[in-house]
Amino acid sequence: MKLKKVHLAPAGCAVDLGDGSERGPYVGQEYILNKLHRPHRAISLMYCYYPLDETWPRRAQDAYPDREVTFAWDYPYDNYFPYLGGHNGRTDDEPFTCMRDIRQHGQDVILTLTVDPNIPDEHIIAIANDLRPFGRIMLRMNHECTGSWFSFNKRASYQQIADFFVRFKKIMAEYAPNVRMILCAGAVISEDKFELEMEKEFHEAGNVADIWSTDRYIALNWGWPFEVAEKDNNQHKLEDTGYNYEMTKLTYKRYCELYGIKKPFVMSELNADGDVTGPFKQADIMKDFYMMLKNDPERWASAVTLYQFRDDGRLGLEFTDPSDPGVGIEWPLMDTYREIINDPFFSPVIEEGESIGSVEASTGNGSKDNSSLPIAPVKLRWGGSEDSDGIAIELEMEKNPVFAEINFPDALTGANLMLEINGYWFHKAPGAKFVDLMPAFYKKRLTGACRTDLNIFAPPADGVNDPAQGDDWAENYYFELKDIPEIRLRFEPVI
Repeated sequence: MKLKKVHLAPAGCAVDLGDGSERGPYVGQEYILNKLHRPHRAISLMYCYYPLDETWPRRAQDAYPDREVTFAWDYPYDNYFPYLGGHNGRTDDEPFTCMRDIRQHGQDVILTLTVDPNIPDEHIIAIANDLRPFGRIMLRMNHECTGSWFSFNKRASYQQIADFFVRFKKIMAEYAPNVRMILCAGAVISEDKFELEMEKEFHEAGNVADIWSTDRYIALNWGWPFEVAEKDNNQHKLEDTGYNYEMTKLTYKRYCELYGIKKPFVMSELNADGDVTGPFKQADIMKDFYMMLKNDPERWASAVTLYQFRDDGRLGLEFTDPSDPGVGIEWPLMDTYREIINDPFFSPVIEEGESIGSVEASTGNGSKDNSSLPIAPVKLRWGGSEDSDGIAIELEMEKNPVFAEINFPDALTGANLMLEINGYWFHKAPGAKFVDLMPAFYKKRLTGACRTDLNIFAPPADGVNDPAQGDDWAENYYFELKDIPEIRLRFEPVI
């Protein structure tokens, strides 16, 4: 088995995934990985921070159980799960438990956070200190800010919201420069009016933002859960897919024209609501949209976030089982989405580097133990899902295996690793001593003898970066690979 260095690089267009919101709770990444067979670039979480309110930090629906509500945002503050960090907060609960889980599984974090624009600077500094250990995290603060539904829009003018974004960004740059801030503001108004909503008010916010963004649903029932979408009511919509695509691209082009530069542009929420379309048309619409991205030579979008994994309504890959909220029921979109994200255009690139030696493998009916690494221990670097250095073990495959597994020596038992082989990803958690690789060969079978790489990367074992690792600790996490696993391959049944 030959060993070589590899580098994890960006996809042509990255895929991100929403996980948890006002419409459903967070689902663990181990479950999602086993459903989708690969990690995402990033997982998007949704939380709110209204610490000046008397009932904080209770979730709005729990703080006001008797309030008459006819719209999802009819509470005094947004009905997301509360962000429990910040000023006098703690980081041993949500969203930090979720953020650690996401990073352990080789993904970056997108934190969507609605924030009371009246908080003083010490609250922002506290949030910056909370987020600094989480690597190349993206913060989407006060999204859809040219709208009128969120509580922050009811507490300040549009100009004040824009100025708050600028103040927030300035403090982040000083206390947590690893945090990239996403401005999710207005889209282009129409094909005939090539300007952004609230363009003047949010001009400086767009200037300081690291990433530009918009949310645009092809179909949506915004009356949910208080109104069922029917032909004779009107709190729902369905756009033409091509029109949605072109208007979103025009939004990016307007940003570029306004500032004379290019920045990453992401679609932070996208789906076609099954409440409007039904399950089959939903899947077809989403396939069409992603293929438009793939076939567009302009390459204007750096990432798209599907909203969301499991939903209490019909905006998810899974529908929450009403009889057991801990169980998800797959929608047809799940199979379609698996197909989409395993397209090479939407998959991260693994670039091959220099050779670093070779070892033996156990491939016959007998047993051969791996030798120790023929060189000094290898230092692996985890920068994030689009910039990390790992190693690859080149395997000689006689044909499709009957057994393919990894056993980890004591030196690697505590390691946290992400493994990729034959296009299929696995997570090896700290404490795990064994990973069965055969799922990579169930549906995507080898048709004959070939060479295939087992790629190994090492995200942080506890999900956070280590300040003791050097000046670049907030951007990079390092792991010393002192041994390699024993790989057992068999190409015939034991009996």
